[in-house]
Parts: sequence; structure tokens; C-alpha cells
Amino acid sequence: MPVNETLATYSDWLYRSALGVYLFAVLLYAVEQAFSRAPRKAGALVGAGAPNVLADEPKSELTKAERIGRMGAAMTVLGALLHLGSLVMRGLSAGRAPWGNMYEYMSLLCLAAVATWIVLMVKFPIRRLGVFVLPPILVLLFLGGTVLYAESAPVQPALRSYWLVIHVSVISISSGILLIPGVTSILYLLKDRQTDRFPKLPSADVLDRMSYRTTVLAFPLFTAGIICGAIWAEAAWGRFWGWDPKETVAFVSWVVYAAYLHARATAGWRGRGAAWINVAGFALNVFNLFFINLVATGLHSYAGL
Repeated sequence: MPVNETLATYSDWLYRSALGVYLFAVLLYAVEQAFSRAPRKAGALVGAGAPNVLADEPKSELTKAERIGRMGAAMTVLGALLHLGSLVMRGLSAGRAPWGNMYEYMSLLCLAAVATWIVLMVKFPIRRLGVFVLPPILVLLFLGGTVLYAESAPVQPALRSYWLVIHVSVISISSGILLIPGVTSILYLLKDRQTDRFPKLPSADVLDRMSYRTTVLAFPLFTAGIICGAIWAEAAWGRFWGWDPKETVAFVSWVVYAAYLHARATAGWRGRGAAWINVAGFALNVFNLFFINLVATGLHSYAGL
């Protein structure tokens, strides 16, 4: 199928537009973080088992900093819509699922991370944390649009399978979701050690709950992605598992995240110990994304640049 160059161009424009809107959102979050007052404890919990959240916005009229923060949240949503449009246009231009190379894989992964952040902003009063959460995503998008960029084209014959839609989408989405608890676990470690030094951060308890609940959501998806990959490997290469570099690091990451969930429920490990394990999983996720995909040689190399 020939590539529709017009749609491919629209996709690139939308991608760059999304990147610019995300950058503007980070600036707005930074203004809110700089000029807002420290959050105060909520007076009461809402319902049994509700998280110990912080009253981020008082019932009275919003301050100027809070209005700017809301603008940042709106810009994040707008950026996500432009980002989604970029992926849709890329897929339509090539007549396939838009995650057949590293550029497209990175784009989908970052969109999943942004969507996760938007959901968390609805669930928790943590909007100001956008100044910490979005910059790593911006870096990934910038690298994706420059170093990893690839023209819209049909995928290689080895990837012309319905498993491309299933396996790669599930792995990239779950990996994108797991970026968020990695950042919030780092913030938890900072807040837990220096409570008075970071008064504008949410409480350590809120950061811990965010990290745990997001990982609980992403871990089954990540597991399903690995299983689908094994099934595809059996169909394509005649074996379920061969300790390819990508497979090996994915398995180690799975073990680390499983250890985090176990530690989070274990006395003596819950808290800083579990957070350090989650940060290790975050580091492995980034290592797998860059070093394994771009440097190591293996059966997954054809999905690179």
C-alpha cells in the first residue's frame, strides 16, 4: 500500500504541535508550583479507605497561581489530543498500526504516560507535580522526533502480523504508564527524607499511594504484553523464549516490579524500601527503551531505527 504523504505530513505537524503545547503546559505548572502556597491537610477523608489527600484548592475563589495551573492541565489535555491525532494520521498514512518503528513506539509510550497523568490529576490533587512529571516525557518525545524519527512507510515483512497490534501496543502502553510511578517514587523518596524542605509537594503518603495504584494497573498489562510476545516468538521464530537481550531485560523488569508490589505489602519494606525497588524498575524501563533497542544486537533489532 502506497504511503499517503499528505497524512504523514499532517502527522508530523501534530506531533510537533503536541510537543510545543506540552512544553507550554510545563511552564504553566512551574508558575503554579513557584507562586502557590503549600497545600494543607484535608479536614476529613471521603468514604472508607479514601487516600489521605491534600486540599490542593480551597473552597474559596481560586488564586491566580491556581488558575494558571488549571490552564496547564487544559494544555496537557489539548496536547494529548494533538498527540493522539498524530498517531492516528501516521497509521492512516501507512495503512497499518502506528507503532512499527522506534519513533512510533516512543510516541505511543509517551501518549500513554500523558494519559495516565491526566487521569491521576482527576483522582488526586497533584496538578502542580506536572512540572516534574512532564519534562521526562518531553525529553523522550524530543528524542523520538529527532534522533529516532522515521518516515512513514510500510513495516518490514517480519512485523506484518496481527501480533504487532496486540503485543507492541500492550507493551508500549504499559511501559508508558510505568514511567509515572517511577517519577512519583523519586519524589516520595525526596519528600520522605526532607519533609520540611519540600513543603509544596503532596504528602509522602499520597505519593506512595499514587505510585502503588499506577503500578498495580500497569503490571498486569506488562505481564500480558510479555506473554503475547512469547506467543508471537513461537509463531515467528519457533520458540517461546530465547533470552534475547530485549526478552532478558523485559523479564528482569517484570521481576523487579513484582518485587515492588510484594514489598509494598510487606512489613518492613513498605515505604522507602519499596520505593527504591520501583525506582530500579523505572531505571530498567528507560535502559530497555534506549540501550537495548538502539545498542544491543538481537532478534528485536529490526524494530529499531
